[in-house]
Amino acid sequence: MGYHSNLDKVRNKRAKFPYTKEQIRNVFKRHDKNGDGQLSKDELDAAFKELGSIWPPGRAWFAQRYADDDGDGFISIDKELSKLVQYALELKYTLK
Repeated sequence: MGYHSNLDKVRNKRAKFPYTKEQIRNVFKRHDKNGDGQLSKDELDAAFKELGSIWPPGRAWFAQRYADDDGDGFISIDKELSKLVQYALELKYTLK
């Protein structure tokens, strides 16, 4: 019994690899669904859901306040994406 239970533990213990900066950048870019070059709160919510956030709407709200420098309610992919990516990196999401 000991051998099999240890084998199950090894199988169930998967290595977790953190997202790279480029991978996170691509997740956010992919979620610009309407192609307007900006991320809305709903698009941020979907991106954080993909990244594995436990509470995507809350994380999107905080991210928007963190990275929305001009206060227009959107994250500009050209001007504000780097700040958003840095925020997400600090949260240490891992690939599944």
